[in-house]
Amino acid sequence: MENYIVSLFEFFLLSFAVFRFTHLIVLDEITDFMRKPFTAVVEEIDENGEVYQYIEGKGSGIQKWIGNLLNCYWCFGVWASILLYAGFVLFPVIFTPVIYVLAIAGVAALIETFVKQMT
Repeated sequence: MENYIVSLFEFFLLSFAVFRFTHLIVLDEITDFMRKPFTAVVEEIDENGEVYQYIEGKGSGIQKWIGNLLNCYWCFGVWASILLYAGFVLFPVIFTPVIYVLAIAGVAALIETFVKQMT
């Protein structure tokens, strides 16, 4: 593989694609079915009697590792970056359209968030 440096445009394109892909896998309700086998909801009660819920990897070994990965936006983002960049460099015919779609959806999500904040 040759030394591949992305242009500034490609950098932003990949950044928006990674943002949207990470959000899709880690946070979106539509992919909840993928996270369920690997994550569990844990409840804790604080000293005031209030119940707090959080999600963690369930099981042990690889199941727990995948659960923790699917629950961590920052962690999954690193792997998403590696996947999308490698695909962009090694298999551009397949990955470029996917990256464009994810990037456009990511920018649209940011615009929608901004519009909602303004109203």
